[in-house]
Parts: sequence; C-alpha cells; structure tokens
Amino acid sequence: MPLPDSLEHPILNSLRSTKKSKKHSYVNSVIEDFWVASVSRELSVQGRREVLTGKAKFGVFGDGKELPQIAMARAFQKGDYRAGYYRDQTLLMCQGLLTVEAFFAQMYGDVRRDPFSKGRQMTGHFATPFIDQEGNWTSHQLQYNQSSGISCTAGQMGRAVGLAFASKKYRERTSNEGYEGFTHNGNEVCFCTIGDASTSEGVFFEAVNAAAVEQIPLVIAVWDDGYGISVPTEKQTTKGSISAALSGFRKEKDANGIGIYEVDAYNYVDLCVAFDHAAKKARKKHIPSLVHVKNCTQQLGHSTSGSHERYKTKERLQWESEYDCNKKMAEWMILNQIVTTGQIEDLRKEARAYVRDAKVRAWQDYQSTNDTERDRLLELMDGISDGADIKDHFRQEIESLVHPTKSELVQIARRMTFTLHASEIELPQVLTNYILEKREAFENDYGTELLASGHQSPLNVPVIHASYADDSSSENGYQIINRYFDSLMERRDDVFAFGEDVGKIGDVNQGMAGLQEKYGEHRVFDTGIREWTILGQGAGLAMRGLRAIAEIQYLDYLVYALPFLMDDVATARYRSAGQQQIPLIVRTRGHRLEGIWHTGSPMGMMIQSLRGIHICVPRNMVQAAGMYNTLLDGQDPGIVVECLNGYRLKEQVPANLSEIRVPLGIPEIVRNGHHLTLVTYGSCVRYALEAAEITAQFGITTEVIDVQTLLPFDLEHVIVASLRRTNRVLFVDEDVPGGASSYMMQQVLEGQGGYAYLDEAPMSLTAKAHRTPYGSDGDYYAKPQVDDIVEKIYELVYDNQLY
Repeated sequence: MPLPDSLEHPILNSLRSTKKSKKHSYVNSVIEDFWVASVSRELSVQGRREVLTGKAKFGVFGDGKELPQIAMARAFQKGDYRAGYYRDQTLLMCQGLLTVEAFFAQMYGDVRRDPFSKGRQMTGHFATPFIDQEGNWTSHQLQYNQSSGISCTAGQMGRAVGLAFASKKYRERTSNEGYEGFTHNGNEVCFCTIGDASTSEGVFFEAVNAAAVEQIPLVIAVWDDGYGISVPTEKQTTKGSISAALSGFRKEKDANGIGIYEVDAYNYVDLCVAFDHAAKKARKKHIPSLVHVKNCTQQLGHSTSGSHERYKTKERLQWESEYDCNKKMAEWMILNQIVTTGQIEDLRKEARAYVRDAKVRAWQDYQSTNDTERDRLLELMDGISDGADIKDHFRQEIESLVHPTKSELVQIARRMTFTLHASEIELPQVLTNYILEKREAFENDYGTELLASGHQSPLNVPVIHASYADDSSSENGYQIINRYFDSLMERRDDVFAFGEDVGKIGDVNQGMAGLQEKYGEHRVFDTGIREWTILGQGAGLAMRGLRAIAEIQYLDYLVYALPFLMDDVATARYRSAGQQQIPLIVRTRGHRLEGIWHTGSPMGMMIQSLRGIHICVPRNMVQAAGMYNTLLDGQDPGIVVECLNGYRLKEQVPANLSEIRVPLGIPEIVRNGHHLTLVTYGSCVRYALEAAEITAQFGITTEVIDVQTLLPFDLEHVIVASLRRTNRVLFVDEDVPGGASSYMMQQVLEGQGGYAYLDEAPMSLTAKAHRTPYGSDGDYYAKPQVDDIVEKIYELVYDNQLY
C-alpha cells in the first residue's frame, strides 16, 4: 500500500529507486515499511518517556509488533473493519489514520486534537467516523474502518464476530441497493487483533466457535509475546500455544472450521504471505482464520505501570533484544542488499528526530491552551480588590504550576471562593462566572454523546397511541407480538431476528412462530447458546447499517453478555465522541414465572451498568410492540424486557399495531387516584391495578403509574406531579431490596424534588433478597403479590398495619 502523506520524509527520496519495475517498486515499499516501523518504535520509546516525566498519565505501546501490523495493513482493504487491541498503532500509521501528533494528543488527553475519542480514551484506542456530525452514516466502503477500541481483555471479540457476520448477511441478500456505502457483495473482512494472554478469556473461545460455525470473514491475529504481564504463556494456555490448543478447529474438506497460520513476528516475508492468504480466503470464501504471530517481543515491557525486568530472566531479555522484529528486518534488508548498514542507522536517526519534533509540536499545541487559561485566570484575579492576602496566596499557587491543566486551575479558583466565603468576603462575580463557565465547558467536553440527539434520538420519535376498533378482538400476548413481528419483517427487509430457538420453532414463547418459514432462514435464525456473541452478531449488523433484534432467551441469562453490553455497546457513542453508534435491540423476557433461573428481575444491575442503553419494561405485548417501533426509528441501543407471564394473557388487538410508537421516558398514569401514588412497571402493573381495586373498598383511591422505561426515567416529571396531589408514594417492583425501587425513589424524591410533597415516609415493596424458589408457593412468598401491595397501601394511607 502507498505510504501515507503524513509519513513522507526527505530521507526516503534519497533511498527510493527511480527505476520503473516490479522489483524496484517492491524494494521501495520495503524501505517505506521499515521507515513506518522505525517511526512507530520511536512513538513507543518517546511515549513512554512522556509518562515517566509526568506529561502523560499512562501508556501502552506497540513495540515488538510493528512488522505483523505492517503485514496486516498490506492485506487490509478499504471497506474492511478492525476490532482491535490497544497496541495497533503501526497498522493505523500505515493506513494514514494516525499521525505522530495525534498519537501524542491522545496521550495528553487533548480534547481538541485527539481525533479518536476527544480525550476520553487513553492512547492506543482508535476509531474512525462511522457516522458524521449530523448522525448520518458515512460511506464505510471508502475508508479503513476502525471500530472504537476498549481496554477490557478480549472485549473486542463479540464485536469482531458481528462485523464479519454482517458481511455474510450482506452477501446473502438478493439486493443491497441503497447499502452500497456498507458493502460490496459482502467482501469485507474484519481483522481482529488480540494479545495472546487474552485468548484465555472465555469469550475468545466462544468467538472462535461462533466464527467457525457461521463461516464468516474474520481474521484473528494473536500477538504472542510469551507473557500476560508477568504470567508466562505456559500458565495461560493449553500446550503453551493458542494455535495448538485450537487445532481441533482447523477447517477440513466438506466441514466448517478455521484456517490456522503460525508465523514468527520477526519474519517480514512470511508475515506478509500469511496475512495475504488468510485475508483472501476470508474475502472470497468467508473462511475465518487465526494468524498466530509467535515470538513477538516487548522492548519496553507491558505498560508504563511497571518494568518487565522484574519478571523476565536475563536470557529472555537478551533473546528479545536479538529477535526484535525491527532489528531482524534491518538485518534481512542488509543481507538482501536493499539498504546498507549506514542507511539503516540514518533511517533510525531521522525517525527519532521526526517523532521528537512532532511530539514537541503536539505538546506545545496542547499546553498552549492551558497556559492561555492560566494567564486568563491570573488576569481575572488581578481585578479582584478584596481579600488581598487570600488572592496573593492562590496566585502563587497558580504560578507554581509547571504544566497547568484546566482542572487544576478550576480547582484553585473554587478553593479560593471557599476561603473568601469562610472569611466573610463577598465572592467576586468574575470568579464565580469563571467557575460556571468552566463547568459548562467540562460538560461539553466530557458529558456529551452518551445517546443520540436530534432526529436520530428515539426520544424524539413522534408518539402514536394504540387505537381500537369497536369490534377489536382479543388475543393472547404471544399472538399479538407475533402479529407485530410479522408486519415488521414484511415492512422492513433490513431487520434480522435471531437467538437461541428463535428460528425453527419461533422462540420458546412463539413470538416468532412461522416467521423463518415466511421470511427465510437468513433473516430469522437460530444460534448456539452463546449470549456474548449473539449480541456481538447483532452489534456488528447494527454498526453496518442493518437492524438486529437479538434475543437473550431469559433475562437471567443477560448476565452472560453483561460485559459486552456494559463495556462496548453502552459506551460506543460516548467513547468515540459521537463518531460511532451501535443501535442494537436486545429482546428478552423476565419477571414472573417459576424457579430460581427464570424469575430474575435484575433491573438495578442493568440500570447501574448500562447507561447509554434504553431499558424498556413494557407491561404487555401491545406496549412492547410500540417500544420496538420507537427504538427502530432511532439510532440508540435498547433492551426490551417482555413479561414472561404475559404471553398467555388476553389483550385487545389495536387496529394500528404496526404503527404504534410508545414514548421513552414518559410514564403512563393507568389509574387515577388522590390518596396515594403507586409507581411500578412490567408485570407488577397488573398486580398494582388489582390491589387498587381491592383497597378502593377501604375508601382509598390509588394513582397507579407505569414508568414504561427505566432508562430514561420520567423525563417530564409525571410522577412528582402526581405526588403533589397525593402526598404519599409507594414504589413496587420485583428486583431485590435496594435495586430498581431505590433508583426510582432517588429519581423522584431527590431528582424531581418530590421529598417536599411528602406527608408520610416513602415506602418500597420489592422481592426478597434471595432468588425465587420453584413452585407457586415459593413465588407467592418471594415476589410481591396483590395481597402484599394491598397491605402496603393500607399501611401508608392509614399509618397503621392492617393486622
């Protein structure tokens, strides 16, 4: 591939051959590759120094992995994707996506000049724009696509499977008209990079199995440097080799599987051949591969947090010095008379200077804004007349800062206001204005892009209420949701539904019954029991312009995929500073049934860990249909928790089932009252309504509010408006004590100021702290029942227990 303009240097012109032949073109490309490797190595060396001198906070680098990444870059085409590791700087340099200045800007946390995360991620975490500033998709076919990295070990594997899986789905479609920006007949390869120690994580094996079963164009590159921080491979991996451990996955004739390649990190030619072969098989035949890059070295150790001399022997360190891939490439180039020893030294010397100069520019650019901010604050302080001694003290503190950060300056300004106030000196308006201005600036820099905005936000989808004809029939809940999914699949050929038992039998509750036969196995299909990569498949489709409804069979099992949702899906928009999105829809079912493993309502866990994902808790299937429509009209991820005991309950069929749009974050008052506000959701709504009927016999009218969604929660403060009228509140849910009920209470009493309207202490009614025992008696005891709600209502209104 041609050398990016950002890496051009005069020394290369003195070494390049001007002859026009295939041989000389190859020689020139080898020289350019060595130049990139040398510059990348200097990035690592000088980047580490920036941490040790205090200019940067932390660093992980790609030293010892330069040649494998150059070889990967040669096989990587525009339109391809990467789900990667945090040591892949060389790959991005080859692709012209990473400049030296940008590398250091990310190290410094430079909000203005870090192109990948706007100061939100540490060095080595890269992202290219999948969407533009208005939220519209970019043309992925015209760029090298880097999906936003995460630090969690093996956390990229689910996303890698999904990005490759999307190529398979695009190839299966009869027409991709309108999707030309995403695919060219499904030829796109996803390259996944991972450190060898991280292959010990369970999701790695799950992902390899999923790739082998599905036969998708995924090329997994394992950078094997023999250690996982200090733990050697022999204590990490069976047979001390991930390729040996995976030998049973090797593809054979007339059977699925993966290609397996083993190659040394210091063998430039073999690396190029291995990645070329793996990529071609993936691109043409959708055969996944593992490229086990052995004998990587780590010249600088694992990271800036420690020294590898503590755990590596002298012999190992000597070996790493001798088998440094850059050194071995230089020896090979000299041996083949491509360059001389002197020219190698000149290249290294110029690379050192090139990086140093760019680093200085990056630091000056970053620090100049901070220095300007310091000068401005000092100027503001000069205008303060009262409290001269206090002003002088804090002025000296500011002037003592060698490399001030904005947060240090704001902290000093705030501490100064504390001291002035304690000294009974009126706070200067210029100082308080400065603090408020910086607070807003921090919010703009770091508090945005958790969710979509504008026309891409499901919060802005126009509401369409259910309407019923005079002769509307009633059907079971599963029939209604099945009717809805049928109309959805017919209207939108970009929607895919899948999960365990979703395809052939139409899911365990028949919500998808008959849809595979009607719309084809490529759109409604089964998967194995592998929750992480089920959602990974959905995420990949969602990142590439298609819409996925990925099913987790029971809410209890969401925990198997929780790290993926929490670390990847929920943070994608935020950590890429709005450059990427994963509008995945997760369908699941929970709350009431029987037994420890099918009655879960871990809503508190989800609320706390999944900020960045909408959590919808419909009370029935009509409402669920409206929530799916709302989510599909937006570009945010969402989870819809259908009521497990609602599939056999009768509901009236709306005349406009396929058009309903339920608003997110807007509770619905399902029963009016003036003695008590009862706040709940999901299956508990039915129980609350029945309890309200019973307590009406006691002269109590209960206002029952269905929150509809937990994230977002009551954006229009419907609940506190009710509380103003009733002055009493009861929160009911099926989570454990202190779970979702505590969250709702905090939102209403603190967030909405509801505490001011209370005449009685607020109450909550939840499930027991333990899991629900098997059988009806266990459910009656462990989960809130109608009788329990009746007693709580009576106690709260009459300030006395019923018995």
